[in-house]
Amino acid sequence: MILTTAPLSPWALERWTGLLDHLDEFAFGFLYTLGTAAGALILALALGTGFAMLNRHRLPLVRLIARIYVEVFQNTPLLVHFVFLYYGLAIVTEGAIRINTFFTAVICVGLYHGSYIAEVIRSGIESVPRGQTEAALSQGFSQKETMWLIILPQAVRSILPPLTNQVVNLIKNTATVAIISGADIMFTAKNWAYDTTNYVPAFASAALLYFIMCFPVAAWGRRIEAQNKKAYHL
Repeated sequence: MILTTAPLSPWALERWTGLLDHLDEFAFGFLYTLGTAAGALILALALGTGFAMLNRHRLPLVRLIARIYVEVFQNTPLLVHFVFLYYGLAIVTEGAIRINTFFTAVICVGLYHGSYIAEVIRSGIESVPRGQTEAALSQGFSQKETMWLIILPQAVRSILPPLTNQVVNLIKNTATVAIISGADIMFTAKNWAYDTTNYVPAFASAALLYFIMCFPVAAWGRRIEAQNKKAYHL
């Protein structure tokens, strides 16, 4: 008679205690994800602000260039950008240009979310009454001074809530780096799950770590939105 042992439940304590031996790997994945998100956010904010300004340029060609950037990145999958930059660029240049996984994630996620941030900033600027611009120009302010000293400070209030949503989405989208074996949270969880079959603890831990990063940003965005509504109703 052959005795067989029943498979462990996904919620068995033995599966969860195995995490303790791999906390350093998850901690590294957390820091890798945090670093990727920070780098991508800096790039996205720079691109978003720059292209939002270009979208208001007096020359139609400049506005067209800004529009092309926004439309291309908003209407193509982020995964395609990863594959092209990491694999395609190396193939096209015959290995002369090869970008590592970390900077591939920073560039791809930054470019992708820069297009969305550009639209957030553009709509925030357009929410400021046009009379504010005309009044500033009539008082001798230049176009640049009007934008940076008069329009943007007023637009910030309407820009921040949707901007925080973009930051949350950016953090979550860094998980795409796992497709090119970037050592982020998702890649770490997937590897540990495949090695141990502890899928529930692995991906539950990954979800918790993403929650730790995203929830404070989302909560801050909701707080600002509530303050805006209160101010508008006064």
